[in-house]
Amino acid sequence: MARLPDAVEQVLRLHAAFIHGVVNALRDRSQLPQLHEHLKAAEEAGWAKLSAAIRQIIDGKRGDDIKLGLDEEDRILVDAILRGLDNPATLPPVGQPDGAAAAPGLAAMIHAAGSGDAKAFAALANMAEQMMKAGGDMARMGGIMRRLVDGERDLDKLCRGMGPLGRELLVNLLEELAKLRSH
Repeated sequence: MARLPDAVEQVLRLHAAFIHGVVNALRDRSQLPQLHEHLKAAEEAGWAKLSAAIRQIIDGKRGDDIKLGLDEEDRILVDAILRGLDNPATLPPVGQPDGAAAAPGLAAMIHAAGSGDAKAFAALANMAEQMMKAGGDMARMGGIMRRLVDGERDLDKLCRGMGPLGRELLVNLLEELAKLRSH
C-alpha cells in the first residue's frame, strides 16, 4: 500500500491560520470580538460543535470533556489549540498551502483509493466531505474526488467553476497522478 499522508498533519496544515487566530485571540483578549465573529461564521458553515468547544476554551475550560461529540477533525483542531495555548512552539506553521505542496499527498490517496485500497478510499471520502464544507474552490475539489478516483483526467471538465488557486491545485494534482500511473 502507498504511504498515505498523515491525516493529523493535513488537518493542521489546512487549518493552521484558524488555529493561530484562536490562540492569538485567547492570548490577547482584545481580539475576542473578532474571534466571536469567526465562530459565528463557522457555525453557519456547519461547524457548530467546533465553535461550541472553542467557546468553552474561551470560558477557561481545558478538560477532555470539551471534545465530547466532536468528529476527528474537530478534535484535532481543539487539541492543537490547547497545545498552542500551553506552548506556542507547537503551533503548526502558517502559510497558504500551494498546489505543488498539497498535490503529492492528495494524489497518493486518490491513486491508492482507485487501486482498491479501502482505507485510502474512506480517508479520501472524509477529506472530500470536509472540503465540501469549506466552500469555494475547496468545495469544488471535494466534489470531484470520486471522478478522480474513477480515473477522470480531463482538466477542462474537472476545473469548471474553479478560480486560479483551485485550477493550480488541480493541474499539480493531475501531474502527480500521471507520475503515479507511470510507475
